[in-house]
Amino acid sequence: MSVRQEIEDALCAAFDPREIDVVDDSASHAGHAGAPAAGESHFNVRLRSLEFEGKNRVSRHRAVHSALGPDLIGRIHALALDLDV
Repeated sequence: MSVRQEIEDALCAAFDPREIDVVDDSASHAGHAGAPAAGESHFNVRLRSLEFEGKNRVSRHRAVHSALGPDLIGRIHALALDLDV
């Protein structure tokens, strides 16, 4: 299973999103410091979920990182998050 799919599956399970888009942007960062040659390291996530209602930006980001877990987070070099209700 791809890292992109792992991210999407974990976020769907945790947040029951009404909208989710996970984009692997690794190719745009090929050759940059910290970017593995194999790719699957840079991701953009757009997630809309009622679970974020009443939470500030930092709380939303922490919730996503918690849902992904330390193993998956450890395999990601960059994770851009666009989170809203």
